[in-house]
Amino acid sequence: MGDKSPKAKDKAKKQDTAGKNQQKAAADAKRKPAAPEKKK
Repeated sequence: MGDKSPKAKDKAKKQDTAGKNQQKAAADAKRKPAAPEKKK
Protein backbone atom coordinates (compact mmCIF):
# COMPACT_ATOMS: atom_id res chain seq x y z
CA MET A 1 0.00 0.00 0.00
CA GLY A 2 2.10 2.87 -1.24
CA ASP A 3 -0.62 5.49 -1.73
CA LYS A 4 0.67 8.41 0.29
CA SER A 5 -1.35 11.10 -1.43
CA PRO A 6 -3.96 12.90 0.71
CA LYS A 7 -6.66 12.18 -1.87
CA ALA A 8 -6.07 8.44 -1.66
CA LYS A 9 -6.19 8.58 2.14
CA ASP A 10 -9.42 10.58 2.05
CA LYS A 11 -11.01 8.16 -0.40
CA ALA A 12 -10.02 5.16 1.72
CA LYS A 13 -11.42 6.86 4.82
CA LYS A 14 -14.73 7.60 3.11
CA GLN A 15 -15.01 4.02 1.87
CA ASP A 16 -14.28 2.69 5.35
CA THR A 17 -16.92 4.97 6.86
CA ALA A 18 -19.48 3.94 4.25
CA GLY A 19 -18.74 0.29 4.94
CA LYS A 20 -19.21 0.76 8.67
CA ASN A 21 -22.49 2.60 8.14
CA GLN A 22 -23.70 -0.23 5.91
CA GLN A 23 -22.76 -2.84 8.51
CA LYS A 24 -24.53 -0.87 11.24
CA ALA A 25 -27.67 -0.52 9.12
CA ALA A 26 -27.65 -4.25 8.41
CA ALA A 27 -27.20 -5.06 12.10
CA ASP A 28 -30.05 -2.71 13.04
CA ALA A 29 -32.30 -4.28 10.43
CA LYS A 30 -31.53 -7.74 11.81
CA ARG A 31 -32.05 -6.70 15.42
CA LYS A 32 -35.51 -5.23 14.92
CA PRO A 33 -37.73 -6.24 11.97
CA ALA A 34 -38.94 -3.40 9.79
CA ALA A 35 -41.96 -1.78 11.41
CA PRO A 36 -42.61 1.68 9.90
CA GLU A 37 -45.80 2.02 11.93
CA LYS A 38 -43.87 2.13 15.20
CA LYS A 39 -41.44 4.80 14.02
CA LYS A 40 -44.17 7.28 13.06
